Amino acid sequence: MTEQGRVISRLAPTPSGYLHLGNAVNFVLTWLLTRQAGGVLHLRIDDLDRARLRPAYLDNIFRVIDWLGLDYDQGPTGPDDFLRHHSQLLHLPEYNAVLRRLAQQPGLVHASQRTRTGGPEAPVSLETPGAAWRARVPADTIISIADAWQGNANVPLGALMPDFVVRKKDGVAAYQVASVVDDLRLGTSLVVRGLDLQPSTAAQLWLAGQLSETAPFNAARIQFFHHPLMTDAAGQKLSKSQQLPLDAGVLAQGGGAQFVYQAVAKLLGGVPSAITSLEELTSLLPQIHLV
Repeated sequence: MTEQGRVISRLAPTPSGYLHLGNAVNFVLTWLLTRQAGGVLHLRIDDLDRARLRPAYLDNIFRVIDWLGLDYDQGPTGPDDFLRHHSQLLHLPEYNAVLRRLAQQPGLVHASQRTRTGGPEAPVSLETPGAAWRARVPADTIISIADAWQGNANVPLGALMPDFVVRKKDGVAAYQVASVVDDLRLGTSLVVRGLDLQPSTAAQLWLAGQLSETAPFNAARIQFFHHPLMTDAAGQKLSKSQQLPLDAGVLAQGGGAQFVYQAVAKLLGGVPSAITSLEELTSLLPQIHLV
């Protein structure tokens, strides 16, 4: 936790598609846990994926938060304020400083580049333009996470993500690096994510442990909740990357915000049909003490 002992969390969407039910459920869970603890909630929008960013997707984030009836304590008030004062592009020097330090560690990262024939990526120098940087995770690496939702988890990072990207081909920090740096800057002490991101949590914990300046991002300082995923009628997890052209996200679903509240109630073990408000959801939260 922070020096003041106060819980600090964040909503961390990406403007790469319209937010779906899973995103909305994560927002509500994060809000509930943070407010239950009397904590501080940030809105942190991850916009380093410029190829998929669209103004409509950015606007949708603020519309969904308002539609759900959620508030936050720090962050942009709207799309224009975000682009001017809160974009991750404003923090590129911080990400680049960490990338340089990672590159200085012997054998920690390597570069690769796709061949002109379109074959597998070939190893190249870190200085090669257009090359992606990848971490070298030892094959036997296992990261232990005291998951407040799932229980103690041992993630075989060396098997699942042995060479995850730390710098993309465009020279910009990848998600794992940027997320660690951003959470350290905000003083994040509570992270609520979908269960599919548990390997990413393990990657970030491992990566942060490689440098003294990022070492404070660790499981002793941050409490992690990895909640079950929302699925579609076929049992597949919801994903913005799989949205069809006419998909409009959770705002286009029938049932209003109550539909989201009831999905959260189901995850918390309550009776979904009895939930019509955020206040009613509070009583369903597990009695977890955030210290």
